[in-house]
Amino acid sequence: MNVRAILPLLLVSAIAVLGGPATAPDAFAQTKGTLHPKPLPPLTNPDDPSLAAKQLFGRKMLPTAGPPHVIGFYAKGCIAGAEALPITGPTWQVMRLSRNRNWAHPAMVALLERLSARVHKDAGWPGLLIGDMAQPRGGPMITGHASHQIGLDADVWLTPMPNRLLSRNEREDMSAVMMVRRDRLDIDPHTWTPRHLSVIRAAAREPSVERIFVNAAIKKALCREARGDRSWLSKVRPMYGHDYHFHIRIKCPPGSRQCESQTPPKPTEGCSAHDLAYWFSDAVLHPKPPKVPPKPKPPLTLAQLPSDCRQVLAAPDARP
Repeated sequence: MNVRAILPLLLVSAIAVLGGPATAPDAFAQTKGTLHPKPLPPLTNPDDPSLAAKQLFGRKMLPTAGPPHVIGFYAKGCIAGAEALPITGPTWQVMRLSRNRNWAHPAMVALLERLSARVHKDAGWPGLLIGDMAQPRGGPMITGHASHQIGLDADVWLTPMPNRLLSRNEREDMSAVMMVRRDRLDIDPHTWTPRHLSVIRAAAREPSVERIFVNAAIKKALCREARGDRSWLSKVRPMYGHDYHFHIRIKCPPGSRQCESQTPPKPTEGCSAHDLAYWFSDAVLHPKPPKVPPKPKPPLTLAQLPSDCRQVLAAPDARP
């Protein structure tokens, strides 16, 4: 396990968020953190079968010891032996340190380090600002995401890293830059640049990457602006939110027998008017509130996760 970043991170990471409903990806990504996070209170009855699994996983501050082991699906699982992405590297910096979500499978950590160096060298990108990856043992999060549960997802801000070391306060307060025009029909030409395409293209060309999620307006711009080999566009998928960042998802690592793969995307570019029509429909751009508000979806319980996630929760902490 990579422990280079554990001790500095734990100085500020007692989980800054204390509950509430999950929010849209970008809305939560822009939520400010704190330099003085409050620890979650002890659970009265942690063995209650109706208890939300996010309450259990959200209280684990360190991963398990031992080799990495992915269990389950991106939105229903956990991870043993997760590795921390160091909070500062030559060409990346981790944001929102108070969330303690810079954990992942070592394959994802290696990809982010490699990608940040590549786009710095080849695209002139100053460096990557890394958002949420996973919790120390994965699992459901108290706020923010349905996926990111097995250490194979990571959010990367579309704001280039400043040419200096950000303070802890800046990493909690700084907001990413909006890439989408106010009418939601295209990118904002005042913020979007050809280098943004270069960064997303470099990520999509990584063999281990399964999908990249972006706002539909960003997908539209990529389709319009991509030149030469366009095969990588098949991995870039429109998704709600993702106005400020893109979401990288990698494949199940080799030998991960308990990792549930996602159906590979179709090999087409996904750039036709038909492909994008849904995302630019009035129902999506200007949704009408339902006459009867839907009941909140009940959170996942531990019984609904793969059975081995119980062992991941019960395992002793890895040594910092």
